[in-house]
Amino acid sequence: MTATGARLPRVGDPRTRQRLVTLLSLALLAVFAVRLVTIQGVESSAMAAAALENRLATTTTEPLRADITDRNGVVLATSAERYHVFVNQQKLQEWKRVDGQAVVAEGPLDAARILAPILGTSEAELSADLVGDQPFQYLAKYVTPETWDLIADEGIYGIDREPVSERIYPNGSIAGNIVGFVGGKEDHQGVNWGLAGIEASFEDELLGEPGSLTYERGVGGTVIPTGVLEEEPAVPGSTVELTIDRDIQYYAQERLAEALRVTGAPRGIVTVQEVETGEMLALADSGTVDPNDPGATDASSRGSRAVEDVFEPGSTAKVITVAAALEEGLATPTSRYVAPYQYTTDNNQTFKDSHDYGDQKLTLAGILVNSSNTGTIQAGERLTEAQRYEYLSKFGFGTPTGVGLPSESGGILHPWENWDGRTEWAVLYGQGVSVTALQTSQVFQTVANGGVRVQPSVVKGLRDADGTFVERERSEPTRVISEETADQLMLMLEDVTEEGTGSLAQIDGYRVAGKTGTAQAVGPSGKLDSIVASFVGIAPADDPRIVVSVTLFDPKSSIWGGEVAAPVFSDVTTFALQALRVPPSGPAEELYPTTWE
Repeated sequence: MTATGARLPRVGDPRTRQRLVTLLSLALLAVFAVRLVTIQGVESSAMAAAALENRLATTTTEPLRADITDRNGVVLATSAERYHVFVNQQKLQEWKRVDGQAVVAEGPLDAARILAPILGTSEAELSADLVGDQPFQYLAKYVTPETWDLIADEGIYGIDREPVSERIYPNGSIAGNIVGFVGGKEDHQGVNWGLAGIEASFEDELLGEPGSLTYERGVGGTVIPTGVLEEEPAVPGSTVELTIDRDIQYYAQERLAEALRVTGAPRGIVTVQEVETGEMLALADSGTVDPNDPGATDASSRGSRAVEDVFEPGSTAKVITVAAALEEGLATPTSRYVAPYQYTTDNNQTFKDSHDYGDQKLTLAGILVNSSNTGTIQAGERLTEAQRYEYLSKFGFGTPTGVGLPSESGGILHPWENWDGRTEWAVLYGQGVSVTALQTSQVFQTVANGGVRVQPSVVKGLRDADGTFVERERSEPTRVISEETADQLMLMLEDVTEEGTGSLAQIDGYRVAGKTGTAQAVGPSGKLDSIVASFVGIAPADDPRIVVSVTLFDPKSSIWGGEVAAPVFSDVTTFALQALRVPPSGPAEELYPTTWE
């Protein structure tokens, strides 16, 4: 107590405080111990798995898009490994190159000086992309691996690359309308998506199946060398082998381009087809797209006119009427007709021939050789409308051929019940119906093949990465007319090139059968003020190997297929026969009489 009697404060016992601190510490340690036991003993697996999962990263590995080749293995489309080079401008600001104690290069301006020669650009232009504070900026796209190696050797901090693939078409526009091209899609990442031709119709087969790579990464995203590394290999796509012969396709395109220059026609089509297999050796369009630069070609011309554009076949379709008359026993090759310049049917529809030769005394063979409209109508007038439709349909009109290209048209063949009083007769000589160039070729393939129609194709099959070849499935061949009827037609068509309207289609050393055609077509005005001139032929006529069709739209030098299309047929067919090493024809047969007295 103090002098005044007040009680002094009591000093706490230090031993009590020590005991309290000790108890609290022990309690805390106990909590930690329990937690440690829980983590290491009870939850260790789950915690480790969660930690590993946090360190794992998975990337998708895309296989290179597979090749497209011609029938002989010539590459028409292929993919190459490339890189998009980019810069992190922020990191590049920190870059320095030291030689000994001296800084010899640093920052974006020196980087531009070093990289410009490698990338083939100017320092000023490259500097504009290197200077700044953007974390990502492209410098160059589709850089070859060799060029990237040169860049990587410089070791410039902030410069990196993005693996990509580039689609390359070594032959340019040759078969560009068939091969097609790739590009971007709004709902898909990347630019290697098939947009036309085989690239589009065989997209899944060319792409293959993507794989994956899962790896363990450390701080900053670096790969842990001894960490988890799991790879699911990508499955390569299958090479698409076409039936097209690159050399025949090239010549057909070149000869067609020459024909347009000579005749003044704005566009045209040439097809070359094997008789027995139906395989297309060439499918040539004028102004064919170069898949390396599809944007240089108008969008309306990037597909294949041979399977997309439709037109009235004209006189080439007279073959179907004559075939039907023979097959139904309504006529023979020597049946007699009088073909006037004008002919009026029983429902008062009047039709004319192309020239006024007066009343011609023609056999059925003569009607075909002279391409008489009035004679053809008489030859087919005993066919019912249902029969006329049936034969047009059996020869392939009105239905897509299934050749293997996207956007193929089936043409226009209205049901016979919907024909008006004029159409029922016009279909007999190739009007009132619209077809593609390929459908026209199909008619002559059927005749040349003994009356059997075979589905045409531009794709021979698929070859897997391991070399296994799988032939493309096609529909079963269809007998359309008897072999006897086909043989009679072949001899009649041979006379077309000997004495008739197709004499300019003759080929030295080979017998040729064929038919000319001239038809009206709808022009830009929407009226029938356009012309389609054509010739379709078979060679050799005595042992048919190929069918070649030539179609020219609006030729200015002449409207007659025998004058503008037949010479193109002769040249293309000669080249194809030589390329295929087809031996010359044997002796000529006696032809049917074309007139009578």
